[in-house]
Amino acid sequence: MTAYEDHVLALIAGHGGEVLTRLRGDGAAGHPHEVQTYRFASQASLDAYLNDPERLALADERDRVVARTELFPVERLA
Repeated sequence: MTAYEDHVLALIAGHGGEVLTRLRGDGAAGHPHEVQTYRFASQASLDAYLNDPERLALADERDRVVARTELFPVERLA
């Protein structure tokens, strides 16, 4: 999974985005193995990343190594 994430996260900058944090847990008891926060210039930039042909070409790999993905907007408080 880490190799997949390394690959696709490298695409973010090309779409006006930035990886702010990348946190790794043990993945035990249903907890995430990795949690990431990003910043994108706009919703269109995020959409462009999500639809990047190179990222989409890795869909089979993603399905093999990633159990679930949850994307949701957040606001920085401090």
